[in-house]
Amino acid sequence: MTLPTLPSAVLFDMDGTLVDTEHLWWQATAEVAAELGYQLGESDLPEVLGQAVEHTAAHLDRVVPGSPGAGELADRLGELFLSRVATQVVPRPGALDLLNALRDAAVPTALVSASPREVVDLVLGTLGREWFTVTLAAEDTARTKPEPDPYLAAAARLGLDPAVCVAVEDTPTGVASAHAAGCAVLAVPSTVPIAAAPRVTLLDSLVHADLALLGSLTLADPTLADPAE
Repeated sequence: MTLPTLPSAVLFDMDGTLVDTEHLWWQATAEVAAELGYQLGESDLPEVLGQAVEHTAAHLDRVVPGSPGAGELADRLGELFLSRVATQVVPRPGALDLLNALRDAAVPTALVSASPREVVDLVLGTLGREWFTVTLAAEDTARTKPEPDPYLAAAARLGLDPAVCVAVEDTPTGVASAHAAGCAVLAVPSTVPIAAAPRVTLLDSLVHADLALLGSLTLADPTLADPAE
């Protein structure tokens, strides 16, 4: 039997990818907006889903007259989101099976999140820290998603070129970050549609992801082909 080619490493987003928390973030943002007399709508989606707390707080500060300021909004958003995550963390379908397969195959993994470390550690307490070789939160890089810094940092900590890593994401913001870093991307949209692009593979659920698929994604880049072939 021919064994599948394995990816050098798999770098996972957290919210909406491994755990079903994107709707919790939307709920927290909607509650803060309602407190200010503002109703979130479809036009707010790109400024909320997949974004860091500071980004969403700055957005609300711009669109809500009489806002108390982005700093106070960020604190309130973090408080509400954390309270929801503490009681409502649910793994996405297929997430634990895929993590287990990667661990059995000794493939290094990283958790690459735009959420604050406090939220990441809370989720890891439920999901399990043992799944990941390294973990990065919003505070661990100077810039977070959609900038490439988080994925560049994760690859560096693993001692790998980002081009040989597969990133698994669920939002356009996260895909932009991983793609800019040079990773192959497996995109499993959670709420917002994701457009097809070079080195971005779309899948409807992690249930359908396996080692063979992940291993094939970096091989799709002709610059990574074996010169002997």
